[in-house]
Amino acid sequence: MAREARDTERTRLRRRLGRADLQAVPDTRHALRALLEHWGKPGRSETAELLTTELITNALVHTDDEAVLTATVGPHVLRVEVKDFVDRVPRPRAPGADEGTNGRGLLLVQSLANAWGVRAQGSGKVVWFELDADGG
Repeated sequence: MAREARDTERTRLRRRLGRADLQAVPDTRHALRALLEHWGKPGRSETAELLTTELITNALVHTDDEAVLTATVGPHVLRVEVKDFVDRVPRPRAPGADEGTNGRGLLLVQSLANAWGVRAQGSGKVVWFELDADGG
């Protein structure tokens, strides 16, 4: 049982992010980088960090509430889930020219993840993505 707990610790990252706590984003990104140190082809962990940052930031900024990140690493797939406590479902959209880089997060997730989605969960929702280790 102790070995199973250690293996789970090495394959899962779980973080609770406080309401509007954008300072927690870089710390979470670094923790994900450590978790993915020996996972996937070169560049996969950087893609995972970028997409995770987008989901966390969206949850904190657009819900004005806290969020919970869960990242689970398997030999072939990484799954990242960000739960927030607002029922409103996010949708990818084409940002306007005057929005700078705002509004592009879900478009990045949609284009770089192998799969992604949104599911209702109790009070709120989970936005998730999956990345294949080999980049396929």
